[in-house]
Amino acid sequence: MKLFLKFTILLVAGFSLSPIHSWSQDAAPSLNYTLPKSDDHYKCVKDYVEDKIDTDYHHPSAAAIEAFRDIKFGVRIHWGLYAIEGKNNASWPFLTLSNKKKQAYQELYKTWNPTGFNAEEWMQLFSENGIKMFAFTSMHHEGFSMFDTKARVKKRVNWIATGGPKLEDCDMAYSIMETPFHRDVVKELCDAAHKYGVKIDLYFSHPNWFNADFRPYNYHPLGIPDVKIHPELYGNAPSENPIIVPDPTAQEEARMMANHRQQLTELLTNYGKIDMICLDQWLGKKVWPQMRQEMKDLRKIQPDVMFRARGIGNYGDYYTPEGFIPGNQENTDMPWFVIYPYGESFSYFKADHFKGVSWIIKSLTDIVAKGGNFMVGIGSDGTGRFDPRVIQALKEAGKWLKVNGEAIYSTRPREADRWKEGEAIRYTRTKDSKTVYAICRAWPGKQLRLKSVEPVSGTEIFMLGYKKPLNWSYDKATGLEISLPVELQDFEKRPCRFAWSFKIACKD
Repeated sequence: MKLFLKFTILLVAGFSLSPIHSWSQDAAPSLNYTLPKSDDHYKCVKDYVEDKIDTDYHHPSAAAIEAFRDIKFGVRIHWGLYAIEGKNNASWPFLTLSNKKKQAYQELYKTWNPTGFNAEEWMQLFSENGIKMFAFTSMHHEGFSMFDTKARVKKRVNWIATGGPKLEDCDMAYSIMETPFHRDVVKELCDAAHKYGVKIDLYFSHPNWFNADFRPYNYHPLGIPDVKIHPELYGNAPSENPIIVPDPTAQEEARMMANHRQQLTELLTNYGKIDMICLDQWLGKKVWPQMRQEMKDLRKIQPDVMFRARGIGNYGDYYTPEGFIPGNQENTDMPWFVIYPYGESFSYFKADHFKGVSWIIKSLTDIVAKGGNFMVGIGSDGTGRFDPRVIQALKEAGKWLKVNGEAIYSTRPREADRWKEGEAIRYTRTKDSKTVYAICRAWPGKQLRLKSVEPVSGTEIFMLGYKKPLNWSYDKATGLEISLPVELQDFEKRPCRFAWSFKIACKD
């Protein structure tokens, strides 16, 4: 689709590509913006997304990247139609449903009425408990938009049509504004987040399983006869039993890209400052030139927004190890955010089993010591409420952060392999490297011994949350030894649970 036609569509819809934040090329940092070759989503696009980005595309300013690295702790919220039935793993089960159940799922929006949802309560919970950002599924793979989109779906699947599933014309947004609820959830969340100072990350899926114009991009319930169009898809099992439908026409492909562009433009235009856009999956080689131009144009709207790298390779600004924690510091300057579900599923799941607060603290301290940020995946139920066990866990983690946040927020990792000592100790440091925090993830007993820290002579060493300075001694051969007073051997008298942070002025 030619670029002038794309701009015409946006102008008709009432959008402007005028920047709402200023940007200067001089502000862009010089970093090794290259995804790790081990990143799964890099592997999916490396054959057609060039490693060396175009010179007219720019990453966010140094200040935006610094602010991203300062976050450290956030939540990832999956919420959509799948919450009504409490399905495990968000909308992914749709691919394996029978045709009858697929049709029923697509009709769930007619019953969507989460009367328990309160954006103010969500943001108050987050801000009071040390959660600096939230990511929210504005649209997951099933294509249902949780915001007031003006983009229209013109073709969908009738899964129970006589003679088998068939494509049919339609004219709908397939959004929350067509439900009984009829409220723009993304707007309410963004307004509340701006009020409480919580950073915003809006998740957006590249593929769309409801809008048939998106066939057969990525994992999809629809297949096409000409597999040569997207050879990278096949072998990835777009669906267990894809329904074979005609190849997309040039008009449908252009309409798909216009829809994709319009929705991301809406998210960056209608909700004030957006800190991150969490892209997911990819669309494929055939439309990469259009996608690349779209990213350049989106960057002009909010120059400092951080784009997740999925589907856009090194044009992205951060990447996300998902469901695992890297074993070491990463071999790239690209900022990163571990995403890990607190339960078995990212979304609300009726029979979910949760990992526990100690897992949150252990994961957070490990990730931050390695230089990353940590997002805990949680989901709201069909009424708009979180599981009470999730709320309690966030509050307990918040209590720990009130004591130890100084050792977490706005810190940086120590260089090379000095970010840890064994399994028990994780280190962070201040940006000027003058202070090191030793986070002890198991109670050390009467003495804490550290091999890689040399304190400034005569300095006072403190345990965060405990007002009295601690006795210590240092020997170059054996390292630093910190004595723990008798009263702290009583569990009830310690300033916190799970892990304890020691603040040390260091020589290097």
